[in-house]
Amino acid sequence: MANIILYLRDFNYATIAIRLILAIIAGGIIGNERGKHGSAAGLRTHILVCIGSTMTALTGFFVYETLGISGDIMRMAAQVVSGIGFLGAGMIIVKNGNIVTGLTTAAGMWATAAIGIALGYGFYSGALIATAACVFTAAVLSRMERKRKENTHIYIEIDLSKKINDVLDRVKNELDPEALVETVAPKSNVSNAVGVYVTISSLRTVEEIKKHIDGIEGIIFWIME
Repeated sequence: MANIILYLRDFNYATIAIRLILAIIAGGIIGNERGKHGSAAGLRTHILVCIGSTMTALTGFFVYETLGISGDIMRMAAQVVSGIGFLGAGMIIVKNGNIVTGLTTAAGMWATAAIGIALGYGFYSGALIATAACVFTAAVLSRMERKRKENTHIYIEIDLSKKINDVLDRVKNELDPEALVETVAPKSNVSNAVGVYVTISSLRTVEEIKKHIDGIEGIIFWIME
């Protein structure tokens, strides 16, 4: 086992291939989870980010180990950490003045880049733990946030041509003033819409919820989850 670990830390064609394959796997796992939540940056985007950051770290290694050029091999990788912010910023969208979406995706892209750098330098254990932590955060904690207490969870889609804040205020007034509202990318193929998770603490029947929601203008469709 110790010999395998030492071998994986070597810099050769085999370990380069291993690190890039692991980058595809790690980026794919995280990207697939984000894709399930309707994120614009899904499987392919996260894989490419992870491969790119891994290659950046590997290039620094190559310049130092193979070409024998002295310098800070961390310099190139450091630019990934700051440069990925430009890509992440493109994921953050402000709708109707104050509804912000894409923050979780942007943070996930940044974390995926860091995992790629770790793989490029051969920090396998850290990359593995970080990948598991990212998936846990995206898959499990997001559900926990919506399942505090014994709440009722409703997914609705709102027409962007309407004033979203007014629609959400109507929803909260009709169902629960303390409702937790979380905007997400729409799950349907309906254009010009935004998805919203509404978590209400008051336990209502399907009939009651239907009676209130169906009368709110601007809601394209809704479903209880």
